[in-house]
Amino acid sequence: MTTSERQKPVFRFAPSPNGALHLGHALSALLNHDMARAEQGRLLLRIEDIDQTRCTPEFEAGIHRDLDRLDIRWESPVRRQSEHLPEYQAALHALIERGLVYPAFLTRGEVKARVAAYEAAGESWPRDPDGTPHYPAGDRDRPKDEWQEMLTAGRKHAWRLDMRKALDLIGQLLFWTETGDGRTGEIAAEPGVWGDVILSRSDAPSSYHLSVVVDDALQGVTHVVRGLDLFHATSVHRLLQVLLGLPQPVYHHHRLILGADGRKLSKSEGDTGLGELRAQGMSGADIRRLVGL
Repeated sequence: MTTSERQKPVFRFAPSPNGALHLGHALSALLNHDMARAEQGRLLLRIEDIDQTRCTPEFEAGIHRDLDRLDIRWESPVRRQSEHLPEYQAALHALIERGLVYPAFLTRGEVKARVAAYEAAGESWPRDPDGTPHYPAGDRDRPKDEWQEMLTAGRKHAWRLDMRKALDLIGQLLFWTETGDGRTGEIAAEPGVWGDVILSRSDAPSSYHLSVVVDDALQGVTHVVRGLDLFHATSVHRLLQVLLGLPQPVYHHHRLILGADGRKLSKSEGDTGLGELRAQGMSGADIRRLVGL
């Protein structure tokens, strides 16, 4: 990479190949493309395929076809997360060595039962911005020799960030620069509202939170353009960037494309994919108009 390339703004579109891209993805991809062009910057494509149970080569090939039909061009090579697992593991181990991450042994069913019992008694259990209950503090407060015994015995576990310890360590307010469709300017990060987030599971060696900040730093991303549904997650990303000594990009969270029922489009709900729209005769220009660009 030349010096001039390093100095250019860097944008990235980072879909997961676990379903067909829909209009919401088209908006995000087109905004990244248009903003990179306006800034005379670079556009990268990253395939976020850590979840090998849901991600397939067929969906990945569909991403390339859909972007090509939208006349979006990106730099080579494409970064595929499944090819960079050691980099995420190195970041995780750096946090483990500093005592900022702990093994969490409770299953989802056990957590659900604890929360249900607590709320049945009329108490309110804290939940994150996505509505998921915070993880109980029991594992976090286990003696370390008990952790080690359970790990040695091969107990299945996840690695969770000790949010309390992480916030005490940095001892400062965190902010990010926002230029998107909601609040703009310097936004105060509030990572504590997420509780002890997962950074790695037995079936996924890195969480979205961990892999995205590592990838953005390693790829030199300067501008993160993504949907407003990830606005609050930026608080966690800013915390991880500080803990790992990574640079912070500028963030631009854009409006969401909603379905007729008012919910945001979703692959898991089977919302109409871009390939199906192409099959109906829609061009790239038609799709651009559909998403309001």
